[in-house]
Amino acid sequence: MADISVIGAGSWGTALALNLHKNGHRVTVWSIVEAEITMLKTEHEHKDKLPGVKLPEDMEFTTDLQTAVTDKDVLVLVVPSPYTRSTSRSMAPYVREGQLIINASKGIEEKTLMTMSAVIEEELPQAEVAVLSGPSHAEEVGKGLPTTIVVGAKKKTTAEYLQNIFMNEVFRVYISPDVLGIELGAALKNVVALAAGIADGLGYGDNAKAALITRGITEIGRLGVAMGGKLETFCGLTGIGDLIVTCASMHSRNRRAGILIGQGYTMEQAMDEVKMVVEGVYSAKAAIGLARKYNVQLPIIEEVNAVLFEGQPADESVKNLMLRDKKIENPLLPWDIP
Repeated sequence: MADISVIGAGSWGTALALNLHKNGHRVTVWSIVEAEITMLKTEHEHKDKLPGVKLPEDMEFTTDLQTAVTDKDVLVLVVPSPYTRSTSRSMAPYVREGQLIINASKGIEEKTLMTMSAVIEEELPQAEVAVLSGPSHAEEVGKGLPTTIVVGAKKKTTAEYLQNIFMNEVFRVYISPDVLGIELGAALKNVVALAAGIADGLGYGDNAKAALITRGITEIGRLGVAMGGKLETFCGLTGIGDLIVTCASMHSRNRRAGILIGQGYTMEQAMDEVKMVVEGVYSAKAAIGLARKYNVQLPIIEEVNAVLFEGQPADESVKNLMLRDKKIENPLLPWDIP
C-alpha cells in the first residue's frame, strides 16, 4: 500500500483518487477551494463535477497543502494547467528530495512554451517527475468503465512502479519513455477538439470530423517530432487515441466549447457556459508559438487561433482550410510512375 496525495479535486483528480483507493492505497485529496473540500467531506461525492460517483468514507480531504504533500510516496498533480506553476511553487517548501510526482494535467504554458512536467521540474528541481495521460474521461473512470492510459517516465523502474500503483481490471496502464511526446499529444489534441466542436456547431457531419481527426494528428505529430517526440507515441493512446475520444465525446469540455463557438458564442461566452477550464484555449496560442519556433505548419491550429482570438468567423476558417494549396497526403510515399 502506498500513501498518495492527489493535488487537485476536479473531476479528473477525484476519479484518479477513487481508482487509487480501489487499489488499496491510502489516498488524500487536496483542493485550495474550502467549499469543495467541505462538500467532499460531508457528501463524499463531487456533486458539481462528478455527480453520482460516491467516494469512500476513509478517503481524506484537506485544504492544508503541507499536510497533503509531506511524507507521501507519490503526489499526483492534477490542477488545471494554468495553475500548475503556482501550485508547484506553493508545494516547494514541503517537497522532499527525490519526491515522486506524476503530472496528470494537460497543457502547454503559454508564456514559456513549456510542457507541464518541465514547469514542475523548474519549480521543484528536487523531485522526480513522471506523467499520466491517455483517452480517459473522468466521468467513465469514476464509474469504473474500462480505460487505458500511458505512464511516461525517464526511468523504466519509475514507470513500472507507477504502472503497478494505478493498474487494475478496469484501468489498464502502459508505460513509455517518451515523456515529451505524451505531453505534446495530450495538450495539442485539445486544440483540435475545439476545431471538431466548432465543426459540429456549424452543422457539419462525420466527414468533416474524420478529416479534422486525421489531419489533426498529422499536425500534432509534425510538431511533436520536430520537438523531439517519437512518431510512435502520436500513433498510440496519447496521440490518436486521446484525439479520437476528445473530438467525439460530449464529456469533452473542449468539444463542448467548440460547439458553442460554432453556434456563434464568443470564446469567453463558451468558457463561461462550459463552467470548467477549457485547456485547449490556453494551449492554442502556445501551439502557434511552438510552430513558429520549430518552423512547422499547423493550418488547423492556426485557424482555431484566428477564431478564438482574432474574431474570424468559424465558417471562414473552414473555407480557408478547404481551399489551401493542393497537397500530397504523405510526401514520404514515392510514386512508381511520375
